Amino acid sequence: MHDQHRKLGFIGIGLMGQEMVLRLLAAGDSVHVWNRSEEKLATVVAAGAEACLSLSQLVHAVDVILLCLSDTEAVAEVVKHGILPYGCSGKLIIDLSSIHPQTTRELADLVKQQCGMAWVDAPVSGGVNGAQQGSLAIMAGGHLDDIAIAREVLKPLYQQLTHMGEVGAGQLTKICNQMIVSCNVLVIAEMMALAKQAGVDANKIPQALAGGFADSKPLQITGQEMADEHFSQIKWRVKTLLKDLNMAVDVAHAQGQAIPMSGLAAQLLQLHGHHGYLEQDPATLIKMFTAKK
Repeated sequence: MHDQHRKLGFIGIGLMGQEMVLRLLAAGDSVHVWNRSEEKLATVVAAGAEACLSLSQLVHAVDVILLCLSDTEAVAEVVKHGILPYGCSGKLIIDLSSIHPQTTRELADLVKQQCGMAWVDAPVSGGVNGAQQGSLAIMAGGHLDDIAIAREVLKPLYQQLTHMGEVGAGQLTKICNQMIVSCNVLVIAEMMALAKQAGVDANKIPQALAGGFADSKPLQITGQEMADEHFSQIKWRVKTLLKDLNMAVDVAHAQGQAIPMSGLAAQLLQLHGHHGYLEQDPATLIKMFTAKK
């Protein structure tokens, strides 16, 4: 059984958040939940989570608050207006979202100074499948004592959790992760389109490359869907990759660093999103390279 003495609050029941909460509940945790759209709580409440009518109710009821929200603005809004007014010393915020490292540091300083709460940034990689299987990779930033709590609280969710440094280091590492993932999935789409047009049986590509240097989780997850051009199951979204690549461009600019590959990837994702695919799975990127001229 997992540690049932520490009460958890989970804010943000989306594609990833729902699966994480279900894993925590299955491990025996007590989980209070809140989401802006209440209808998204049905599945986790049916599994044993306790729905909170307000953020103040959640903050008062729990010891550790887990955030899994869409972007930097959403996290800042919830923290400043929903957590900060009701927080107190001894509670911990673990942010599983992927947000801007500078905002992460600013929010962590804010909650520490105004209500004594600690912060761990713990963005994840592995997608919905990883959340379902408890095999996520978590890159964490924060003080050692807080990281130790995060390791225990998040145990049902991850295969590995790596402490990358002080607050903000986890978010910077996630940006590095997304630079690789985004460029990878784009070249997979480009490659699959070329294979199909040149007469190769694209359905066999993932199997043919499995275990070789060109293999990757994105290839195995998206390759078959690209080959079949069936995109009904949304496991992650184009807008998520674009958001993270835009942060990479911003961080690189601040550091005076050139990232031409990731910069081009951001432009291509922006173009794809402009054609109506922001909410769609990145497997749809093959459409960029198969559109009729």
